[in-house]
Amino acid sequence: MNSVLINAVLSSSPNYDLLFDSLSWPRESWPGAERVEALTALIEGLGPLLDGSSVSDKSPFTAEKRRCIIDQIESVIWTQCLPVLSKISAEARGMKRRESSAAACRLVSVCVPLCDQAATGRLADFVLPSLQMSDEELSGPGRLSVDVASEVMAALLPSLSADEHRTQTTLSSALSCIKTLPDALVSKLTVRLLLTLLSCCGGARLRSVLKLIVDDLCSWHGSHSTAVVTERTLLCFTSLSDHLLKPHHDLRLPLQFWKIIQDGLTHRDSVSRKRALYLLKRCVALSEEQGVDSLLTPPGEDEILFKWDPNRSKLLREFWEDYALVMETLEENQVHVVRPVLNRIDTLIQTTVDSSQASHGLFHPSWLLCVYQRMFHSENKSLMREGVCHLLELQVLHQPAFTLAFSQFIVGPFTDVLSETSLFHRAVGQSIGECPELGAKLQVFMSAFFSSLPSEARGRVLLQLIQRLGSKPWSAVPLLFLSQALSKLSPSPLLGMDGLAALREVLSCTMITHQILLRGASQCFLLNSALCLTQVNAVTVDDIFSFLMHFHADESLCRGKQLWNQLCVWLSENEGRFKPMIMDGECGPQHGKDCAGVAINKETVRTYVQGEIYDYLRVPPSTGQTERLPDWREADRLARAILLCVDMEKRESGGHDGNTLESLLSPLLDTLSKVSTNIYLPLRKSDKSLQLTLRLFQLGRIPVEEQRDDVMIAMEKLVFKVVDSVEEFILRRLCGELQELFDVERAELYLCVLRQLAVTYSSLPQYRTKLQQTYFPKLIRYSLKILQDLSQEIPSVANQVARAVAMACLAMVSELVMQQLIDMQSETISALKSLNDYFYSPATSSSQNQLSLGHFNQVLLKPQTLDCDTGAKSSPLQDWGRIAAQFMRDQWICLSFLMSTVGVSKEMSGAPETLSVALSCSAEALALLPSDLVLPVLTFMEMVLPQVVFHEEVLCVEAMTLSWELVQGLSTNAHDFWLALKGFVSLVFHRNLLELTETQAPTLTATMKQIASELMELSQAKTGVFNVLLQHCCQAWLPTGRDGGDEADTIFASVFSHINILTEACIYGPVFRRDQRLIQDVQTYVEQLGEECAANVVVTCDYRDDQLPRTCALAFLSRLHSSNPLHERLMEEIVINLLKKDNVISKSKVRYYSNSLQHRVKNRIWQTLLLLLPRLRAEFVTTLLNSVYEAGFCSNQASVKYLIEWMMIWILVLYPQHIDSFWACFSTDQEQTKTSICTFLSVLVHFNVIIPKLKDKTMQWHKALDVILQWCFNHNFSVRLYALLALKRVWALAEVRAEAEEGANGLGGLSTVIKACLDQAEVMQSTGNANKNWIRIQEHFFFGAFHPIRDYSIETIFYTFPSLSELADDEWIPPWKFEKLMSFSESASCPLRNPGPDLSLLQPGDWIQQDKSEQDKEERWAEVQKKITPWRLGIQEQEPELQLATQERAARLGKLHGALLVVASLIDKPTNLGGLCRTCEIFGASALVLDSLRHVNDKHFQSLSVSSELWLPLLEVKPVELTAFLQVKKSEGYCIVGVEQTANSQNLQDYHFPEKTLLLLGNEREGIPANLLQLLDVCVEIPQQGVIRSLNVHVSAALLIWEYTRQHLSSS
Repeated sequence: MNSVLINAVLSSSPNYDLLFDSLSWPRESWPGAERVEALTALIEGLGPLLDGSSVSDKSPFTAEKRRCIIDQIESVIWTQCLPVLSKISAEARGMKRRESSAAACRLVSVCVPLCDQAATGRLADFVLPSLQMSDEELSGPGRLSVDVASEVMAALLPSLSADEHRTQTTLSSALSCIKTLPDALVSKLTVRLLLTLLSCCGGARLRSVLKLIVDDLCSWHGSHSTAVVTERTLLCFTSLSDHLLKPHHDLRLPLQFWKIIQDGLTHRDSVSRKRALYLLKRCVALSEEQGVDSLLTPPGEDEILFKWDPNRSKLLREFWEDYALVMETLEENQVHVVRPVLNRIDTLIQTTVDSSQASHGLFHPSWLLCVYQRMFHSENKSLMREGVCHLLELQVLHQPAFTLAFSQFIVGPFTDVLSETSLFHRAVGQSIGECPELGAKLQVFMSAFFSSLPSEARGRVLLQLIQRLGSKPWSAVPLLFLSQALSKLSPSPLLGMDGLAALREVLSCTMITHQILLRGASQCFLLNSALCLTQVNAVTVDDIFSFLMHFHADESLCRGKQLWNQLCVWLSENEGRFKPMIMDGECGPQHGKDCAGVAINKETVRTYVQGEIYDYLRVPPSTGQTERLPDWREADRLARAILLCVDMEKRESGGHDGNTLESLLSPLLDTLSKVSTNIYLPLRKSDKSLQLTLRLFQLGRIPVEEQRDDVMIAMEKLVFKVVDSVEEFILRRLCGELQELFDVERAELYLCVLRQLAVTYSSLPQYRTKLQQTYFPKLIRYSLKILQDLSQEIPSVANQVARAVAMACLAMVSELVMQQLIDMQSETISALKSLNDYFYSPATSSSQNQLSLGHFNQVLLKPQTLDCDTGAKSSPLQDWGRIAAQFMRDQWICLSFLMSTVGVSKEMSGAPETLSVALSCSAEALALLPSDLVLPVLTFMEMVLPQVVFHEEVLCVEAMTLSWELVQGLSTNAHDFWLALKGFVSLVFHRNLLELTETQAPTLTATMKQIASELMELSQAKTGVFNVLLQHCCQAWLPTGRDGGDEADTIFASVFSHINILTEACIYGPVFRRDQRLIQDVQTYVEQLGEECAANVVVTCDYRDDQLPRTCALAFLSRLHSSNPLHERLMEEIVINLLKKDNVISKSKVRYYSNSLQHRVKNRIWQTLLLLLPRLRAEFVTTLLNSVYEAGFCSNQASVKYLIEWMMIWILVLYPQHIDSFWACFSTDQEQTKTSICTFLSVLVHFNVIIPKLKDKTMQWHKALDVILQWCFNHNFSVRLYALLALKRVWALAEVRAEAEEGANGLGGLSTVIKACLDQAEVMQSTGNANKNWIRIQEHFFFGAFHPIRDYSIETIFYTFPSLSELADDEWIPPWKFEKLMSFSESASCPLRNPGPDLSLLQPGDWIQQDKSEQDKEERWAEVQKKITPWRLGIQEQEPELQLATQERAARLGKLHGALLVVASLIDKPTNLGGLCRTCEIFGASALVLDSLRHVNDKHFQSLSVSSELWLPLLEVKPVELTAFLQVKKSEGYCIVGVEQTANSQNLQDYHFPEKTLLLLGNEREGIPANLLQLLDVCVEIPQQGVIRSLNVHVSAALLIWEYTRQHLSSS
């Protein structure tokens, strides 16, 4: 309309100055878009007049007038356009900015061609700096923002095409901006500047610009290969793809271009992956079209990633089609979608191998790695696992060339993905205790991989792999299986000093895991790896023993175990082969001497150890200042080296020579003999000698009592010679010489040595007497004297240290007494009794009526001198806090000893409040002590609490509550929790407290029950908690090895107060999360390795098996005897409780599924009932019958159903008098019974077991036949099948049938009817699924191999039945778990194992399962979806004009339309287009853009459009024209919105649509092509909640069109 009016005005020879003035605006104002468009139309109309191209050949302007108008036009640029653009840059936001900017830039584009070249150059020089400045520099007045400057330069570039300098500057600025601008501006800059620049170039100039762009971007990626750089380079290359990958375009792409594509294929961002794949497919298509050998690869490249051979076009095309298909399908997250294309990976690999072997190498292996890396990055763990397993099974990696090509990928991305713990779950079909599938495959793969590597590369690759393992913390499970895989490598010298250092780093990673068994197992495997793979001549003996320091004796490397013996053998075999130590020089061993002529030391292990002992004991002279203890690690290292040396020599000689050990330890023994007499001996030397002695005893002990250890016997004899000197020295030091803060640490060393000597020589009477009659009494009396000395009012360091040491001495002696290592009649005990007077002496109290024990919870006073810095490594304040806590802990050790051994002093025993006050003090101590030091307090409370419970119940409850809060707080501290829990359970559930009734102590018993309930609740999250409680209680109620009697019955009777614990234990078993179950499965696997993994022997197993509570409870029940009334009562109460729980679940409205918690609980209930049944009274069983029958009528899972049926059979066998009540069950209303009658028919299948116990066999047999025949004609197929099977089995009872036939009435016609029924059944079941089900039900284990009486055993009930009933394998309890329990008692009525193997040989399965048809092999593209390639649609070149719908149709439109333009050129299905047309017409879209207007004649289109195409403007834009079309619409101010899921997508409910919106819809399968993504202003995605990732394109478009309409309807 503007152009028509302007032409009319201009044709009337107007006043041009007046026109310009009227359409212009003041410099400071902000014009509307309409005003700018009007001025644009005026100048555009002047164009033909100024250049003489009007209708009349003669120009209407004189030269002067023409010059004046051009000056005015140039003035418009500087006085109108640039000020507006500056304001837009500084102020505008949102839609206003877009519309105003588009209008102003269009005005510039119209003005510039009419101005001279100099004016255009000046404008470019003004704008270009804005592309090169930072945000801070652009903030000044008159400056343009980058996005506005890019739009202005895009308008200028057509006029600057001849100005090579400015064009080059623009290109450089654009490339620089791509590297520095925010992500949101990069795509805009690329599209507006680079594409416009290329469209203005042609021929050689175009190739030159393209090469410059490609080289610059490739160079950038080569120097900064990050994810962001890859993302931006791909965006640029995709934008330029129409120019870059143009047919007959001789441009060679460098190697870095292909690396960018490969990086893009594995990029974390889905859009970058899409762009990379788009470029790859375009390159393949271009190569095939050109048919030129290696068209896209420049000559002279060292490595060629992409090649094309015209002679193998078909092979190449199929390879890249398969490759693109695989990469596109991997974008899906559902495994069932991806799995069908995995066989294509095998095809790709085989094609690559064949190509490599044929020597033409068309396919580089790195493309295959992109496939695997893409799978490794998948969000779906199952897909990740598929990728890992597929790689592990690659046979191609057995070829050296491919193995080497894959090596860096294996070391890098593959190793990284193995850190995902969830990959190591057991596969379907694997049982608990088996090596996970991935773990087993990893072992085979690693062995084959390193065997296939070229020998010169193995060591390097292995070192890189181990360094990768040590580069980050690993969780326990992946590290365990990787370590195991390394230990299975073939022995070969691959690792030197760097390898041992890398293994040390891995060991430090294992230390952070919390699973001790897995940590120990990893250490064992890593040590095995080191022994197999170390290059001996590249490491010294010192390197080896330094490396061994990282293996813990209590987790892996324990003396006397298999791993220790392997290490001794390895040291012995490599004796003399280690790298020599060069003394006094640096010349190499090739000369035999160093530069100074000193011989190289070819040391053995023994010479090395001897030298180390001398070096260890060589210390500098004493400085006179107190020092910290030497580092314990030195003593650890040397002690292990000594023991290994001795054991190695013992193995070589076949026995132990005591003189050998004596000569080795002579420096140590010499030092120990002088410690008490040589006053000049440095304190540091005596400390180190005692440390080494202690570690020798601790590490040398073999934890097998039956084994005689000659080495330790010899060592004990040698040390015994100097034991008097050592003990005299220690006693002297403890009695007054320790006065500095660091001496407390030293006292701990002395006491540890003293304790070790007392334990070691406790069997020697002479030593024992001297120790107990002389040393200990003296130490006790001195310690008491120090503690009772209160003369110093101001605490000094010496005084407080002496008090701490004194209490520690008393605690050490008290512990030895409680360990029964000191005779009760010795002088030591007499001296210790005086502790009673010390602790229980009353103190002054503020209250006259309150007793206070002054020496309970006594604290050390902090010396004032500690406030100053001593220069120590750790803070004296921290040290003092720990010392003070240990002082209090030692008090409670002494108090526990007194309470258990001596008792309360006689003077205080008359005061009833004494123990109460002591209990209060213990509760106070719980709050004061650190959590790892509270165990002695709990021990004391355990002894005191039962004695005061009757007169101080409230205090006892308070003590229990405080203790429970403490234990709960430790639940996340694995190190301290379990010891505290055991102490707490022993305290709260003490035998005497369990015996209390509610009438005796109501509050206390209620608290105990509440704590028991909370413990069971805690056990749901922390496996093993309930185990501790139940084992303690069962041992208290029914102690093993104790005879019965009145006392035993009294103790046992306490179980009725806490029967809930036992009942819950019978059905206990939480359903764990997958990660928790994985840890338990792997621990079970490690345990199954036995002695093969030394950690199993070394690690003290707390055995936190989640099945232990059940096995413990069942073992407890197995020891009950029906002859004991209390036992009988307990069994009956448990049965009643279990039936109530079963009834609650059955009546629950919640449907329970297979292997759900409800299913498992019901199964456990009936297992326990079946175990108890033979020991129940007949009268009691009578009361249970109705409950059992009711359970049979309920809907149950198969495993529960079998147990109920077995229960019924057993009841009828044991108590046949109940047969009539069983027959009555068949009279129940059939509508109510439905298919549950099958349960009772199943019982009749085993009628052969029941009938021998019945009195009138013939009558009962007749009754069975009558009942069964009624159900043979039921309408339900399953019921008929069960009835026919029962009929067949009952009829087959030959002996009974013979009696019946010989009876008075005989069988009459019954025989004929039954035979006819059975014959008809065989005929009816002869075909199809019915026949298969008939065969299966007869072969099913419950009706086939199973015999209810013969197979009655614990193994059948708890292991065989669950496994055959398809219960989850964590519900199977193997017999060996019962055998491991000391409390289990096997009886003749219920044996542990089955007498025969018949059941154990069967496979699980149910007869109801459906047939699975064989899947036929399909055609090449039948199983997957092949995506289109838009540039290969064969569309002919179109005219660039975009014509609207015909004027006739437009005239029929009788309504207004919105500004929404819907572009559907990428959609090819007529049904989607027809529905979309209808939606657009309904919601008033301005137009719908199609790829072809011929769609409107398609009957499928018309069936959904219902004539809407007659009322909606339709445009035709081919897919190849979309880029230009979208750019035109951008310049018109449209916001381009795409429906696509990207990293920066906005949610539909959060996005506000501008009025001028163009909605670009993607293809049904591919979505929006990668080359169009950068044209989008915004991506909008529809929030989803389901699993499926995408909606139908018409549905997606309808949602967005409605949302646009809703927003603009509400705004209007």
